[in-house]
Amino acid sequence: MRLLGLDIGTTGCKAAVFEQDGALAASARREYDVLMPRPGWAEQDAEEVWRLAQDAIREVLATITGDVSCGEEIGAVGLSVQGEAVIPVDVTGRALHPAILGMDTRTEAQNAWLTEHFGARALYERTGMPVHTINTLPKLLWLREYERETWEAAHQFLLYEDFIIRKMTGRGVISRCLASRTQLYDLHADAWSDELLLAAGLEPARLASVMPSGRAVGTMHPTLAADLGFARPPVVVTGGHDQACGALGVGLTTPGLAMVSTGTAEVVEVALAAPVINAALYEGNISVYVHTVPELYLAMTLNHSGGMLLRWFRDTFGREETVAAALFAERGEDRPDAYDLLLADAAPEPTSLLLLPHFAGSGTPTVDTASKGALLGLTFATSKADVAKAILEGLTFELRLNLDLLREGGVAVQELRAIGGGARSDLWLQLKADVTGVPVAAPRVTDAACWGAALLAGYGAGCFARLEDAAAGAVELERRFEPCPARAARYAERYALYRELYPTLKELLHRV
Repeated sequence: MRLLGLDIGTTGCKAAVFEQDGALAASARREYDVLMPRPGWAEQDAEEVWRLAQDAIREVLATITGDVSCGEEIGAVGLSVQGEAVIPVDVTGRALHPAILGMDTRTEAQNAWLTEHFGARALYERTGMPVHTINTLPKLLWLREYERETWEAAHQFLLYEDFIIRKMTGRGVISRCLASRTQLYDLHADAWSDELLLAAGLEPARLASVMPSGRAVGTMHPTLAADLGFARPPVVVTGGHDQACGALGVGLTTPGLAMVSTGTAEVVEVALAAPVINAALYEGNISVYVHTVPELYLAMTLNHSGGMLLRWFRDTFGREETVAAALFAERGEDRPDAYDLLLADAAPEPTSLLLLPHFAGSGTPTVDTASKGALLGLTFATSKADVAKAILEGLTFELRLNLDLLREGGVAVQELRAIGGGARSDLWLQLKADVTGVPVAAPRVTDAACWGAALLAGYGAGCFARLEDAAAGAVELERRFEPCPARAARYAERYALYRELYPTLKELLHRV
């Protein structure tokens, strides 16, 4: 039996078919838009995302079979999804309102109300989620206050996992993993919090049912399965938050293992034996939630910009490189993509620039939604490659800030396993090792979120007796990057300057 992992990210989705040993058979991707109708808002057409996800599935099935009507080898489907998006749906499961995404920052007033009524520390100790605009709970409060017609009409409020599972099976089911990222889930009671639901004015039936990751929900609707190209309906299995699925896919199956995921955002995940909720992690706004692996938890840092910042630079200043890369692709040449071309002339040594990557506000540890990006040190000698490299440096300095904070909270990181689009760049992986002082390893499968979703699909379909063994056995760390002592010393000097950047510019950036 082959397994299909469906990854629903913030700016694109990917369908990938794997053998049970983790070998990738084929994949297909679609991109979609993030809508920003007002400053600070970030929305998405969830129905369009679902349509494009179906297109990706059709393409990948056609690739492995040569015929869209023959997908008989695919026995199970698992999902990896972006977190915290809120999608009100009607009784048929159709979206009534654009999905309000995690990166949306409209809920400052709702967070102030939550802090006043519950206390930020008390909410964190109960749910593992710091008070932040990313959370589902304040988005629901905003909908109740400002979109009353939608609030009243909605049959349920779903996230992308339960939204798509409902499309596939007719049942609204969410994994414990993703539910625990909503700020509505009590980690200690292991259930939706009655008190928080009451505060939000929600009956439990208006949220999805909760199941552990890797549980079979049901078989796909026969009509949908036939339309997508499956010969028989596959089993649909609960998955989880995309970062948690990525953590599973890269083998974070025992406490202490860590990964860095560089996609739209950049995230560090560390596996924990139990929720670690202490003063240092609270002060640093580190979220703690349920892993996709049984009996484990995760501590997560977040930089909202991540690869989205590099994509912005490509789309805004790299049109020449984008055209050149497209021409290479049209001729079938195995040549660099636009990102490689932008960084082709970048030196391995530190640049003379300092870039603050707060293009969507800052993530952990400062969590300042009013902060903005900044670039210092420009001269007439500055090149496009220098700026591209400075973007990587600024993102990596933010990564080190978070690793330092985890250490202060008693969560040690001895190695980083790199996944996501950023894991394909040797330049960036070496930079991570040099800046953080931590060895970085890249697995054979860098699209680990899809593989993690496929692993959960296989576990739910009975292919694996133990999820942990299947995940650990499939991990092959192909490339390893050790810190270069000489460069690490020079980057340590730049990092000391970088640590002054945000405190120095904070008030000015708030006024800009």
